[in-house]
Amino acid sequence: MNDSGSGNAWLSRGGTGSLNWPERLRRFPWSLLLLLLLTISLGFGVLFSAVGGEHNLWLFWRQIIQTGFGLSILFGVALVAGEKIYRRFAYLFYTGSLLLLAITMIMGSVGMGARRWLELGFFRLQTSELMKVALILALARYFHDRAKAGSQGWRDLGIPFLMILVPMAMIVKQPDLGTAVLLAGVGMGMIIVAGISWKVLLTLVIGFGASMPLAWNGLHAYQKQRIITLFSPERDPLGSGYHIIQSKIAVGSGALTGKGFMAGSQSQLDFLPERHTDFIFSVLAEEWGFFGGVTLLVLYVLIILRAFLIAEMANDRFGLLTVVGATLLFAIQVVVNVGMVLGLLPVVGVPLPLISYGGSSMVTIMIAMGLLAHVNLHSRQHGRSV
Repeated sequence: MNDSGSGNAWLSRGGTGSLNWPERLRRFPWSLLLLLLLTISLGFGVLFSAVGGEHNLWLFWRQIIQTGFGLSILFGVALVAGEKIYRRFAYLFYTGSLLLLAITMIMGSVGMGARRWLELGFFRLQTSELMKVALILALARYFHDRAKAGSQGWRDLGIPFLMILVPMAMIVKQPDLGTAVLLAGVGMGMIIVAGISWKVLLTLVIGFGASMPLAWNGLHAYQKQRIITLFSPERDPLGSGYHIIQSKIAVGSGALTGKGFMAGSQSQLDFLPERHTDFIFSVLAEEWGFFGGVTLLVLYVLIILRAFLIAEMANDRFGLLTVVGATLLFAIQVVVNVGMVLGLLPVVGVPLPLISYGGSSMVTIMIAMGLLAHVNLHSRQHGRSV
């Protein structure tokens, strides 16, 4: 990054840690917040329909409260902390998240056959959600401290691989294959951006392909069935293929303009399972059609593009890689969820960001967006922000 010109003036003020509150608010990426609020507002409308309107209104109001809590965390992460606070405590946050995963394995609450949550009285915490953010910060810190872009070999990557594989193994044990795959995608994306030898990358690709038979044997029976169902859901239309078949019907029946608000037969007549969480995009597509689905995807793309602008302005490798990780976390969830409901990817239980019901997921995405805003706030090139 260029340290001359305005950068020297920035340094002469002692960095953005000395910024007063009016200056911090001026530097806040309000365009990013606007995109988030537009997406959330669309999500509220879809969720109201997905939960059956007034029949389950408590779910709708609970999501509003959880979203408000998430937005307050976004502002806190972006505005309150000093410039280097997240880099300083990245490893501590990662260690604490690992500890929470271990506690969950021992005494976590069980739901739908999985042990993924800690009951906190007023809140049910899915500890794997915290690990998503913790892994991003820990990897960003590691590669920031070893700034050798383009020359990461096996010696440099042993620790990052352990950082990824240890929580992945704990999360697979819950079991939660979707989150484990998400961690792998985010981690590998950050490693590639940090700089990796092409020989190492080629070896990893070949090794990944060769390990597929072993990975297949390590899957649970229901996980294998989900992958088989992806290619032939009609083999078990009332069992493992039911979700995908009903989702495809809902999406297809929406056509161009949809059936209208709360007029979708698949969702309103309870044919579509998990319609307020994993399959909420199907509700959107059925009621608002192709145009509604494209509107949401355009909002997602604009958020990702705005994140790219923030990454371009980052002061250092820690800021750059934090933005890359947060953006990958957001983008991969969108791709996996939409691909899942369209029958292009296996059903793995990944929520649709800012749309699906769920407090832990909403808070995690808001923390990630807060990190984006924080990097923008502390950028020396803030004058280029949009």
